Amino acid sequence: MAKSGKQVPVVTIVGRGDSGKTTFLEKLIRELTDRGVRVATVKHHVHDYDIDIPGKDSWRHARAGAVATMVSSPEKFALVRRVDREMTLDELTRVALDAGADLLLAEGFKRQGANPIEVLRGACSSQLVTSAEALLALVTDVPETAPGVQHFALDDAAGVADLIEARFLGAVGEA
Repeated sequence: MAKSGKQVPVVTIVGRGDSGKTTFLEKLIRELTDRGVRVATVKHHVHDYDIDIPGKDSWRHARAGAVATMVSSPEKFALVRRVDREMTLDELTRVALDAGADLLLAEGFKRQGANPIEVLRGACSSQLVTSAEALLALVTDVPETAPGVQHFALDDAAGVADLIEARFLGAVGEA
């Protein structure tokens, strides 16, 4: 699995709003983890967000001025940390490596993403957000889009997982 000094491969899932990125990403995560791949994810938000539940202890700690708030239990650990600037995808990749991930799947990151796979649903749009030349693959129900780019159906998480394994992971998930 992930080893010190090794770079975690990054694949970004991009597309317009309501194109089905999150739905497809859920299927892809399940497919890869079923194969034994340790997947880390990051979702890019263009606006500020809050994952703390108002009124809960961690929320209260952050509002009182803590620069980092941690929540720990026997099953999970969470860290919410204030930052002076948005972290780069390279910095987030190091976090994924520290977590023992074999792969980082990033949702969004249209401008700085690596190895983009675009989700394009015809009911949403027929225009790509990424240049066809830059795409690793296209997940779509609009087959005539981007000739020369490998196409997958909107529900073909297994096919995309095969591509990711072959291109970036080799025998990671094999026991």
